[in-house]
Parts: sequence; structure tokens; C-alpha cells
Amino acid sequence: MASLNDIPRELPPALLRSAEFVEACRVRDFGLIFQLMYRKTGTPQGRIAVLCDLTPGRVGDVIQGRRRISSIDVIERIADGLRIPGAMLGLAHRPWELPPQVVAQPPAPDAPSEAPLQTTRRSAALDDVLAVTDDSDVTPSTVSALRSFITDYWRQDDAHGGALLRPAVVGQLHYVQRLLRRGNAHGLKADLQAIEAELARLAGWACFDARQYSKAQAYFTEALASAQNSGDPQFIANILSCMSLQATYEEEATEAVALAHAAQDAARNSSGSALVMSMLYMREAFAQAVLRDEAACQRSVTRAHRHFERASTEEAPAWVRYFDETKLIVDTGIALAQLGKTREAEPLIAEGLRRENDAEQRGNQQRGRAFHAFWLASTQLQRGDISRACDAATMALDLASAINSPRVTAHVRDFHAQLRPYARETPVIAFEAHMRKMLT
Repeated sequence: MASLNDIPRELPPALLRSAEFVEACRVRDFGLIFQLMYRKTGTPQGRIAVLCDLTPGRVGDVIQGRRRISSIDVIERIADGLRIPGAMLGLAHRPWELPPQVVAQPPAPDAPSEAPLQTTRRSAALDDVLAVTDDSDVTPSTVSALRSFITDYWRQDDAHGGALLRPAVVGQLHYVQRLLRRGNAHGLKADLQAIEAELARLAGWACFDARQYSKAQAYFTEALASAQNSGDPQFIANILSCMSLQATYEEEATEAVALAHAAQDAARNSSGSALVMSMLYMREAFAQAVLRDEAACQRSVTRAHRHFERASTEEAPAWVRYFDETKLIVDTGIALAQLGKTREAEPLIAEGLRRENDAEQRGNQQRGRAFHAFWLASTQLQRGDISRACDAATMALDLASAINSPRVTAHVRDFHAQLRPYARETPVIAFEAHMRKMLT
């Protein structure tokens, strides 16, 4: 079997997101999976065989369609060997997908055999036992409570970042999936499927915020399948918009545009609300800005504002109501900043941040304020205003230190790298001293 050192840490995000690869995993078409591995990553058949503990002849037979793989043991070996997230193949999350602290460790050789395993998460076996003993019916109050939990999770995500939420959200997701497998949801199955989709999207978002993009992709894919089962085109659009934003982060801008277009089509075909369409056009604008397509970006921004003018918050789905006028203003500024139009961008970002700082519930916007303070600092630096840029970056750093969001922290570190040409400037020296204090 291949050693751990031989196994790639993770597949390219673009391959994990590609519709062809996602579909091949869903139907367990391993011949196509192996072909895509070769075409997209250059991994030859012999290497695939070593990584998956298969013979080269068997890999060749699978590619040629002469043999099929159906054994769960072999499927798990392929998932582990090629680093395909378990959810994409219909498996439980693989041990390498979990943070080290949640994977049970065997006792040391000289430890008593009865010593408990150190783990912060129930094992899959324990989940199965609980599923047998928990035979209570799903009721409307069950659905109401789960939706309340989700609302609170999003509030905590805004205030503290997503990284710390992942264990709770994933545990809740597994619980809902057990309820669905049990088959006694009566007339509430569609509600549970919708909740499953919301929890999977939240799990994906938490991984995205932690910059664990492969895991995020697996959860978003799972959320899409659940949303399709529940028949909610607007929520499908919501998930696609998250995938578009992640692709933009990973500089896969062409794919981000395609995902944004797919989201718009889903929302439009379902008579999506104007507020949903406004948010989706801003997601497209971000991707077009990364492509440096100024005309397309400006066109998307204009459409976002046009839809927002006729939007009604009361009629919009709850998940998009965060997209208010302040968010539209600051996102417009960010899109313009990505285009390099810093003179137009700076006042918009500054105004959005001012409104957020003045908001009564500012504690619920910690991450957003940190993120927007970073963009203000970056824009001011591009304009040559080093002193004000360092002031804004200090605000971003202070906010980032109070939350657990590796995504925001990475932005602050990127800004720090941009300061290198100005290392001897007094504001930069002061900012670097503050950064060392906050991040060490």
C-alpha cells in the first residue's frame, strides 16, 4: 500500500468542483474518475494503482469498462488514496477530512486496555447505536427547533467566525440524516430535507471560512443534492452562489462566473425574489472583476442595484436578508477595488464600514467589519495613503483577533505582505508591532 507521504494532500479544487467529476463520483463511475485524474492532474494509471492499493491491470480494466468496482472496502481505499471527500462518493467523512483532535487515537502500547479513547466526537458506530434507541417521532416542534438552531448558528458565525461551529453543525447534520434514514418523518420529510440542505451549506460555509476548500466543496455538493430533493430552486441558487464565491477566492474566475449564472437561472426560473437576484449579480460582479472584464463587472453591478431598488425584504427568503443596502454599497466598492478603480471604491467601502460600526448590533457583524476594514486598507494602500491604510488595517486586525476566521486572518496577512516596500515608514513599523502583539 502507498505510504502516507506518497498520497497527495488534496485534489485540485477545480477538479473537485467540475460537474463531470462530481457526477462521476455520485454514480461511482470509477473508470471516468481515473480518466479525469489523469487528464486533469497528470496522475498515470500506475500511480493510481499504487495509491488505491489496486493492481495496474485492474485499474486498466476499470478504465476500459471491463470491470466495475462495487465493494465498499475498495471504494473506501480509493477515497482515501485519491483524497476524494467521502460525501462525494456517498461515504461517511473519511478520517483525514477531520481535524486531528476529533479522530480517535489508539492507546499507547503500555497503556491499560480499558483506557478511554480521547475524542471530542461520537464515532459512527455510536451514532448507529443511538439511531436504534432514539425512536421518537419527528414532529412539527422538531422541525421548528432545528430551524431555530440554524438561525442561531448563522448568528454565531457572523459574530465569531465559522471554524468553531463545524463540530456542532456537522453533528446536527448527521442527526437530521439519521432521522431521514429512519423513515418515520411522516409528512415532514420535505421539511427535514430542506433542513439537511441548510445544515450542509452551513457546514460548507464553515469549512470555507476556515480555508478548507476541498471539504467545503464536498459539503456544498451534499447541500445541492439535498436541496434538489426538497425541490427548492431558490436555495439551490443560494448554494451555487457560495460555490461561486469560493471559486473566486481560488482565482477560478471563469468557473465562478458560470456558477453565478447557474444560480441566477435557478432563482429566475423559480420566480426568485429581487433581493436574491441582486445578491447573485454581485457574486457575478466579483468574478468578472477578477477576470478584469470591466464592462461585464459594471453590467452586473448595475443589475444588482436595479434589482435591489425593487426588492422587498419581507418577501425574500430569510437566508438572503443579510444583503441590505449597506452590504450592497460595500460589495460594490469591493468589486470596483478588484478592478483597480480605487478612487471610486474607497468612499463606498468607507461608507459601508461606517454604517456597520454605527449599527446597534455591531457584535453580530464582527467578521464582516473585519473583512471590509481589510478592503478599505488595501484600497487606501493602492492609492498611496499609507497612514490611513495602516489605521484601517489595525482595525481589521483587532476585529480579526476577536473571531476565529482563518479567511479574514489570511487577508490581513496578505495586506502585511503588500507593505514590504514601505517597511521603513513609521505607520508601517507601528502596524507591524501591533500585528506581532495580536497574532503571537
